[in-house]
Amino acid sequence: MIITRKLISPSRGGWFQTLRYLVVASFVTLTITYLLSASLPPFESEPNLELHAIDHLIKEAQKSQADLMSRQSHTLEDAAHRYRERRGRHPPPGFDKWFEGAKNRDAIVVEEFFDRVYHDLKPFWAKPAAEIRINANTYVHVVRVRDGGAVYVTDNPDRVPWIQLWHSIVAEAAPFLPDVDMPVNYMDETRVLVPWDHINEYIKIEQARRKMPPPEEVSSSYPGLRELDRISGPSLDPNWVTDESTKYWDHARQSCAPHTPARNVSAIEDFSEPITHPYGWPSYSYHGFVQNWTEAQDPCLQPHLRAMHGTFIESVSMSTTHELIPLFGGSKLPMNNDILLPPAMYLSEEERYAGADLNKFDWKHKKDKLIWRGVASGGRNRNDNWHHFHRHRFVQTLNGSTISRMEESRKPAETFDLPFPGTYDLQPQRDGTLGKWVSSFADAAFIHLECFPAEYDPDQKRSSFCSYTSPKFHVELAMPMKEQFTHKYLPDVDGNSFSGRWRSFLMSTSMPMKATIYKEWHDDRLMPWVHFVPMDNSYQDVYGIMDYFLRGHDLAARRIAQEGKIWAEKVLRRDDMMLYVWRLLLEFARICDDNRDNLGFVDDLKNSRELV
Repeated sequence: MIITRKLISPSRGGWFQTLRYLVVASFVTLTITYLLSASLPPFESEPNLELHAIDHLIKEAQKSQADLMSRQSHTLEDAAHRYRERRGRHPPPGFDKWFEGAKNRDAIVVEEFFDRVYHDLKPFWAKPAAEIRINANTYVHVVRVRDGGAVYVTDNPDRVPWIQLWHSIVAEAAPFLPDVDMPVNYMDETRVLVPWDHINEYIKIEQARRKMPPPEEVSSSYPGLRELDRISGPSLDPNWVTDESTKYWDHARQSCAPHTPARNVSAIEDFSEPITHPYGWPSYSYHGFVQNWTEAQDPCLQPHLRAMHGTFIESVSMSTTHELIPLFGGSKLPMNNDILLPPAMYLSEEERYAGADLNKFDWKHKKDKLIWRGVASGGRNRNDNWHHFHRHRFVQTLNGSTISRMEESRKPAETFDLPFPGTYDLQPQRDGTLGKWVSSFADAAFIHLECFPAEYDPDQKRSSFCSYTSPKFHVELAMPMKEQFTHKYLPDVDGNSFSGRWRSFLMSTSMPMKATIYKEWHDDRLMPWVHFVPMDNSYQDVYGIMDYFLRGHDLAARRIAQEGKIWAEKVLRRDDMMLYVWRLLLEFARICDDNRDNLGFVDDLKNSRELV
């Protein structure tokens, strides 16, 4: 049902109250916007330079960011109203305490920031509540909330401490949560992959059942889960598929909508086939630069990625189900049905995830260069398939010597080909000196080759030796994060799944660049071309991007670096991650309750004239 908001009658002072609220809210919004950008120069094209496609993208993104911030909620009543308006339901019980916690932590509350929660949970409304809570309760790795406290259960506490880190952040919210179980995925790879036609039916059921009952019919009480804990049952086993890692694409594409380009394109079988790039600018680009970030991440729209990303060539491990079960994790493909959490890596104090000396380096003292260091991860790269892996392609794409050989021979490299001449109007490419130009600014290298099966060179005593890629790639020593942050440009690409360094890049004083096919919890609160520079997963646009920033647009790069850092320090804090988990578990607990359709927060409506 539609909620209609009416002003309080003038006899009760409503007009004055409403006008005063609007003035105060507008002032607060303008003040925050000013504080976010006061230290930054206004964006405008540098004088004597023609308007570039990236100039257009930056300006449009800044408008979108300003529009988003205009919908910030400053009061509980406003937040609850925006919730009902966007979600078509009453907020869950405990929403008032959540909002109070958000304001006490100086969090920026914009309802769109939580779109991911509702995207992930929506299909579960079509499943029986009892089935969901039993599946959640019987998984092998679970964080449990009972009576305002949190514990975790796992079969091996000596693994990397992801469940411990997730438990620590749930424990902060636990005093304000009902009893709930949060089963977590310990693997790098995402797990739940429900065919599109099944998900589509679940969404239709959810839409048909969605309602907002009158306040007098709404309850805020939960029965608790102690009775469930007394029932011993078998561990959840939803027919895991574990032995088809080279065919993962064929599983993934069944979760693409029928009309998408990838739906009827099979996985490649012959890895000896050369890499082929799609011709022309992507449909989600503006003159070859990413404009629609959501589409740029979506393999369903890019069937060529089945031959260009390790996830679809051969993942390190595979344990996938086509059944809709509740399983929480740090990242997922757009077609996956896992429930996203802030990654445990982002809760870690390790330097490679948390960064180091993030505020130390002024822009003017940084090297005018791009830096990337990493391992050759992304899956099991073998002698016959390594040239299809995304990280190998990324390193070769930024290797000036490789490019120079391509210019001389006019033949593609093992992992990529150069953009068609004229695609990005690059003077060095017209001159035949693209390789020399890339060498002048790019420093991308592996620190470990990680071939499969692992190899060891007894003569050179190198554990990073790989007979088929060692002749192709020079291995460098690992570079501390604080040294990487002395460079202006920090590109980030996928590993076995998402990259755990992304948050530290955003919080640095360098300009972050990103290419990925993986979704994360924070995607709805980051604006491409304002907080970071998006890249295509082919990486071919990296030359055009660097040409723009190096050829007279240093001010634009500095602004993105500064705005990204200021914003990350406001919306990607540990407090923000805890608030996201708090709200996510409020919603999940409601879905797990048999009385879920009548559970909600309605205290804000009791003394108002809002009509349901």
